[in-house]
Amino acid sequence: MAQTVKKKRKFGIPHTYAIIFLIIIVATIATYFIPAGEFDRIEVDNREVVVEGSYSHVEQQPVTFFEMFTSVPFGMQEGARIIFYIFIVGGAFGIIRATGAIESGVNALVQKMQDKGILLIPLSMIIFSVLGFTTGMSEETIIFVPIGIAIARALGYDTLVGTAMVSTGAASGFIGGMMNPFTVGIAQEIAELKLFSGFGFRTVVYIAVLITAIIYVMRYAVKVKKDPTKSIMYGVEQKLDKMDHKAMDAFDTFNTRHALVLLALLTGIVINMYGVFQLDWFLDELAANFLIVGLLSGLIGGLGINKTFDALVDGMKLVAFGALIVGFARAILVVMESGVIIDTVIQSLVQIISHLPQTLNAIGMFVVQVIVNFFIPSGSGQAATTMPIMVPIADLLGLERQVAVLAYQYGDAITNSIIPTSAALMGYLAVAGIPYEKWVKFIWKLIGIWIIIAGIALTVAVILGVS
Repeated sequence: MAQTVKKKRKFGIPHTYAIIFLIIIVATIATYFIPAGEFDRIEVDNREVVVEGSYSHVEQQPVTFFEMFTSVPFGMQEGARIIFYIFIVGGAFGIIRATGAIESGVNALVQKMQDKGILLIPLSMIIFSVLGFTTGMSEETIIFVPIGIAIARALGYDTLVGTAMVSTGAASGFIGGMMNPFTVGIAQEIAELKLFSGFGFRTVVYIAVLITAIIYVMRYAVKVKKDPTKSIMYGVEQKLDKMDHKAMDAFDTFNTRHALVLLALLTGIVINMYGVFQLDWFLDELAANFLIVGLLSGLIGGLGINKTFDALVDGMKLVAFGALIVGFARAILVVMESGVIIDTVIQSLVQIISHLPQTLNAIGMFVVQVIVNFFIPSGSGQAATTMPIMVPIADLLGLERQVAVLAYQYGDAITNSIIPTSAALMGYLAVAGIPYEKWVKFIWKLIGIWIIIAGIALTVAVILGVS
């Protein structure tokens, strides 16, 4: 799902909404000092693109104090399509989760594979990665961490292995993002690209990311089993209560209803793929199909009418943070457009980096997204904040817009597995009882590898002109 962030007072990090509102204030003040200016824009292949060399100064139009506040409801209005798309899809998955089908299905599968030992690591990671790139599953995988830990300990591994089986698997899929409706889908909507275009290229990168993660976790697992003192958790884990298999018994037994719900979900995903690639479906059609799948799953799963709609509302509540942040982030754009300074900012950034090779421009975009992600870890919020600026920059630099989306996608996803502002990460660690510094010691090399893969992928995307 769309990544969300809750209060992290112990790390001294301001609330994400507070950060965005501060940016709105800064943008408002900037309309008094940054020269107003505009590019000419024309329609090319049903896209509005800026005309290179057409920038010119216009009369200053500073935004007033009251207009700064009206920018928020205006931002909500402009982002309404995306906001309600997130709510509907989140609600649909809320229904599916309420049936217990995903939890019971995963639990049943891993229990059957317990005698396969180390093969459970790649199997689990593959399963969660699929959930990551199809449904954007992130925080939702927290409930599976106790299962992963119970299995890991039963097989002679440590808590880190059990947590990584779940978290890095989901993260690999989230990074791949081929059909992630909450990151790639939204970014491509803003960039006016065909929904889920670049599927093949993203799949290749996803495979590379997943394979490196599997190898990384398996190597550590083998090392710990051979010598428990090599465990990063050695000396810490012994203080934790030994976890038994109660975690795996917490879910309902996998039954026919669960199987039918999963079949409905799989069918819905396949229909969405067909709709996107053959019928030119976009966010509205995808949301409608997910809603059908969700309601059907509720009835098949035995929730009944009332509980189905209760679950729909509960699912919407879970994504409210990420959905509404789109409107707040959009308010930044409203202020900059009202003050006619967004094109001046774009022109300035282009002048700074235009002398660099295109591949370095793409990597520069990626670095910017990594920095922004620390403060705005919401994938949808980050897309709404940065893509309106990155898209015209890509146009002016002669880069494909898909490259700008890729830079955003990787910049948003990769560091979620290490930054303390990631709600999903902190949830994993809290459930597993893993100190943050121990996790960083375990994961930092993999994050580095993923960043290198992303850099190579962006370079190749520029060279190949992935569109």
